[in-house]
Order: sequence, then C-alpha cells, then structure tokens
Amino acid sequence: MQLYDSRAQALRDFTPLVPGQVGMYVCGPTVQSSPHIGHLRSALVYDQMRRWLNYKGFDVTLVRNVTDIDDKVLVNATETEQWWALAYRTELEFSEGYRALGILPPTYEPRATASIQQMHTIIERLIENSHAYAAEDGSGDVYFDVRSWPEYGALTRQNIDSMDAATDADPRGKRDPRDFALWKGHKSDEPVSASWPSPWGDGRPGWHIECSAMASRYLGAAFDIHGGGLDLRFPHHENELAQSTAAGDGFAGYWVHNGLVNVNGQKMSKSLGNSVYAADLLGAARPIVVRYYLGQAHYRSTIDYHDGALAEAEAALDRIESFLERVARRLTGTRFAGTGTEQIPDAFAAAMDDDLSVPQALAVLHDTIRQGNASIDGEDLALAAAAQGQVMAMTEILGINPFSAEWSRGQDKAVSGVLNTLVDQLLDERQKSRAARDFAAADRIRDVLTTAGITIEDTSTGAHWSIDGQ
Repeated sequence: MQLYDSRAQALRDFTPLVPGQVGMYVCGPTVQSSPHIGHLRSALVYDQMRRWLNYKGFDVTLVRNVTDIDDKVLVNATETEQWWALAYRTELEFSEGYRALGILPPTYEPRATASIQQMHTIIERLIENSHAYAAEDGSGDVYFDVRSWPEYGALTRQNIDSMDAATDADPRGKRDPRDFALWKGHKSDEPVSASWPSPWGDGRPGWHIECSAMASRYLGAAFDIHGGGLDLRFPHHENELAQSTAAGDGFAGYWVHNGLVNVNGQKMSKSLGNSVYAADLLGAARPIVVRYYLGQAHYRSTIDYHDGALAEAEAALDRIESFLERVARRLTGTRFAGTGTEQIPDAFAAAMDDDLSVPQALAVLHDTIRQGNASIDGEDLALAAAAQGQVMAMTEILGINPFSAEWSRGQDKAVSGVLNTLVDQLLDERQKSRAARDFAAADRIRDVLTTAGITIEDTSTGAHWSIDGQ
C-alpha cells in the first residue's frame, strides 16, 4: 500500500511503526458553528482509509479530536449560551452528521479541555529546550520561538522570512511576528470559565498545542498517520510538527491531507454566502447517497458541489441497489443462491492500495455490476452469483452496501418485501392465464405492471422483473 505523504510530497510505501497496528490522528472540528459539507467530506475520507486498513488486517486506533476551546468558540458564545454550552451543542451536531453518513466512531474522541495538563507538559519541555519563552510583559502568554528550530517550515517547504506574521494571538509579547502562541494569558474581557491555572499564569491553550498534546496522549510520542484538510497544512500542521519534534517527539510518520469542497465552482466561504451545511445536505438526499457523492472522488482532489450532483450520485447508487435486488431475486430457489463468495477483485485491491484511489475502485465495482447483469441475461447464474459476492464485498468496504446493517433501512426493506410479494403474485397469475390461453388477462396484468414502472423479462426459466428496466 502506498500513501501520498504531504511532507515528502511523494508517494511512499506504507510501513507502520508496529507490524499489524496503525495509529491515526485526524484533526476533528472546532465546534464554534454547525458542520458543513467540507467537514463531512474530511471525516469520510479517513473513514474510508480506516476501513481499508481494517480490511487489510491492521488493528487501527483512530483518534479524532474536538477543539472545544478556541477564539472562535468564545466569539460565537452569547449571554444565553455560554461557550461550553455552544461547544457541546455543536459537537452533537457533528456527531449526528458523522452517524448519518455511516462514519465509524473513532477509537478515542478527546476534547481539548480535557488535556490541559498534557499541554503544560509539552510547553515546559519546549521552554527547557529553549524553543519557547514566556512573554516578558506579564501577560501570561507563551510563544514558540520559530527561529530556534531550523526545521520550521519543513512540512510546507517554506522559508521563515517569506512567511506572514502569525495571527493566532496578540503580538504584545512576541520576539518575532511569526512566533505562535502555545498559551494565551487570560484577558479581562474573556469569561473566567475559559481560563485554567498554569505555571505562567491563568489562561487557555493556543490552537496548535491542543493537537500535539492529544495525539501524544492517545497514540504515543510517535505514530503512523496524521490526517486533516488541506487548509490545515499551514499554519496548523506546520506548527504541530515543529512544537512536537522540538519537544523531542517523533510525531507523525505520514502526513495525509484531503482536498477541499467548492460550491458551483467557487470556494465555499461565509463571505460569499455559499456554505452548504450538513443538515441541508443530508436533507436533500438519502444519507447513503450523500456518502457516495462525497466519497467518489480521489481524497486529494477538490470536489465541486453543484445542482444535480446528488442526482448523479443517486443514479449511480441505484445501479448498485438494482443489481443486488435483481440478482437476489434471480438466484432465489436455485442451487447458486448464497454461493457467491464475498471477496474483492484484484483490480479493486490494487486501486485502494494505490493511495486510496476510490475512483478506480468504483470503476471496478460498476464494471462488475455490468458483468453481473450480463450474466443474468445470459442465464450464467454461476457468474452472476460470483458478481453478487464481489459487489457485496466492495460496497461493504466503501461503506455503501445498501443492505448493510449500518444503514437503517428497515422500512425500506419492509416495503421491498411487500412489493416482491405483490409482483410475484401477479406474475404467478399471469403465468396461469397464459397456461389457460387467456392471453387478454395475461396482457392486462403485464400492462398494470408496466404502468407501475416494472419491466417484465420472459425467459426460458420463467418471468423476471425489475424496476424501470434496471
């Protein structure tokens, strides 16, 4: 398996630190406002990666944090909803969006406010190593000294002198404008509840130190994969890498970044008023359709959400559902029912091993469906059963098996069962009419089914049906 390492800017063979085990840290949400389509896409990318690693036999420990204290969280709080209440309400919205998309729960989902002591420990080590300093103005601020660390800029391959000043904190006590905040001294206009004691005075953590502390706390000083959106490469991930390695930790072996989401060809932003929120997206189509749409592109590419995007995904998913329903009906009562081994084609595995190339994997999936339908048409039920098993295996790995337990389709299944019973009964009556040479009655039944959108195939083994000819 190969992954594109953003730090190396190249594909690298994936070799975990511990054979058979993978430690993944994924930057989760800053819970200052409702989740949007970009948040869902990012979480889904690492769900796909985790599922594939699990399939390959790895025991994956996935940590996805919740940043529940941050400048934006404090700004968005109100008199009637304090910052911690806002953070928790928003966190629940994210959790519901993840659940609706079938994203597996992380192994650990720590909140930043629960790892303050671990942040203090890293900051103290940085100060001892002369890579951080407490501001001399009595503010209680502590900064990372970027010029003390020669490797600063290694992740994004930038020279310090070409970087803009860090804007994550008041520059009141900085030695260099590019130094970034590790600890922010308490300000009089901030709530006392958003402040914790520290060796440098009461205050709260900077954004970047939070992830370094949580990653090392749950995965150790060195782990395998650090993931997040492309927009986090700088300054967030650059600063994480600098402070963690300067503190003596090996940190992440592979840096993986997913592409962003545009809306109708434009970058999504609040200023443009084109944000697509998770609740609206999930209300516009079945969640499994949304999952198919968000997960069909290569994870490093930018995807564009546009009118008709979900309809296209619905049509693609319909082809999967229709084949699985059709092949199940055709194999029922034959010796080939249940004989299709659920195993993936070699071409699918090769695509997933090639930097998680889901588009190529989906191409193998749909080609298998075409072959399966052709096998049904040609009455080659052995091949049809084999295709059924392969399609089930591939869709299960991608999390888009419409009949998987993770998709709550109890009502849909009940409706499908009723439909099967009614159509089969009508076809049985039609066959009896034809046997009695009452062709007028047989044609009436066929016309009723055709009007309902059901296509009848008369074969040497009996009549088979499908919806809208699929």
